[in-house]
Amino acid sequence: MEAVLNKATLLTMKIFSGGTSWKRVVIPAFIFLLWQGICVAGLVKPVLLPAPTQVAAEAAGMLQNGELITHLGVSMVRVLEGFALAALLGIGLGMGLGVFPLLFELMDGTIQLLRPIPPIAWLPMAILWFGIEEGSKVFIITLGAFFPIFINVLDGIRQTDQKYVELSKVLEVPRGKFIRKVVIPGALPFILSGLRIGLGYAWMCVVAAELSAGMKGIGFMLTDARSLAQTDKVFVGMLSIGVVGKIMDSALRMLEAKLIKWRGAFTGV
Repeated sequence: MEAVLNKATLLTMKIFSGGTSWKRVVIPAFIFLLWQGICVAGLVKPVLLPAPTQVAAEAAGMLQNGELITHLGVSMVRVLEGFALAALLGIGLGMGLGVFPLLFELMDGTIQLLRPIPPIAWLPMAILWFGIEEGSKVFIITLGAFFPIFINVLDGIRQTDQKYVELSKVLEVPRGKFIRKVVIPGALPFILSGLRIGLGYAWMCVVAAELSAGMKGIGFMLTDARSLAQTDKVFVGMLSIGVVGKIMDSALRMLEAKLIKWRGAFTGV
């Protein structure tokens, strides 16, 4: 008996001290258990809140007949296209305005005027300009992801250490070399943070754009399921976005860890 207790104690200590991966599933597991308990107890009508097991069964069926993969694939392509354009424009313009004061003075007022306008408010004009198909959706996604990336890049360049700026002037370092060796590496953490935030906005915008127009994509699937009162299907769509968004964000975090090894991250006390 004593040996069993000792083994149980060692196992408990190992679980609570060995790594942090188990901590990441505690809250989701609790939410799913609570959700299942509420549904089994009949506290909420299934049409308003389907049980996790019902949602899982619906997801399995949609994976089997290819419906989920089709809609998710269409949305993912749109997100990647819009995000790539936003990253290109956000990093390019952010660096341009951060490095060249004249460009900043010329463009900052216009950009700050456009920034508060929600991307979805541009949808009527986007449909008129680019049509109801891909062009308008990619435009809305690009617009939504652009501003977080742009603002972070500009802030990152503004945070360049003044000591390095003065030293480069004293040593007469060429501007191109100073940007490559000092400004870009210094702004890299901000650029990657901007990309991560921009990616989240891209997913929000693709759903908003697909809710209003189109016959394919996760947004269309959510609208169609809602109109038919298929709430389990709505949950499948919502959770799919969360899972794919998390995978893409994790990929960016891995890239961040690889590119900025020189900067340790504060993880709390």
